[in-house]
Amino acid sequence: MRDARYIEIPGSKTHELPPLLVHSAPEVASGTAAELASVMSEAEDMLAVSDAGEDVVEQRKFELAVQLAGQYKGLMAQWFWGDGILEWIRQCEITFECEDFLRQFLHPDVWPHASRASFVTLLADKHIATPGVALERAVGLRLTFRQPPPIACFSSQFLFYLNSSMADTAFQTWSRLVPQTAALFPPERFHFEVLSLDN
Repeated sequence: MRDARYIEIPGSKTHELPPLLVHSAPEVASGTAAELASVMSEAEDMLAVSDAGEDVVEQRKFELAVQLAGQYKGLMAQWFWGDGILEWIRQCEITFECEDFLRQFLHPDVWPHASRASFVTLLADKHIATPGVALERAVGLRLTFRQPPPIACFSSQFLFYLNSSMADTAFQTWSRLVPQTAALFPPERFHFEVLSLDN
């Protein structure tokens, strides 16, 4: 029995979608003081007052700055995936408009129709490899930030605690822009490649 969440697409043809192009995030801090300078003040603010020696405090500050830079690097990897996914969705919409069988499924005046978030679900249903990247969070970060923000724009609280909840909220809000329950694309009816592009 067919899962009722999926759109019934006439025929048995597998439809070819554009490739998903994902740029890799530029390398961030490798541990040198110059590369970590932009997060050192955040790291210092996070340290509790202590009677530890200056060398110990400096070591703790450096280790915290390395952790913050690592959090930022992970956030940027997510952002670049989200950017690639949103561009891929735009390309898929163009492809759907060019194919008679698919054109109807993106129009809100025809039911059932698919929302833009249905493409994100299609990626998950196809089990594409996303090393350390949560698809919804990646799209949410890209929806929040039009361009990849520099590390100096982020507070330590954002990097450690807020970015995941903020990104998840952005995605959920975006995915619910369609007032009715949208249908999903059957994964076995679509094929596409995922290509990683180095910066």
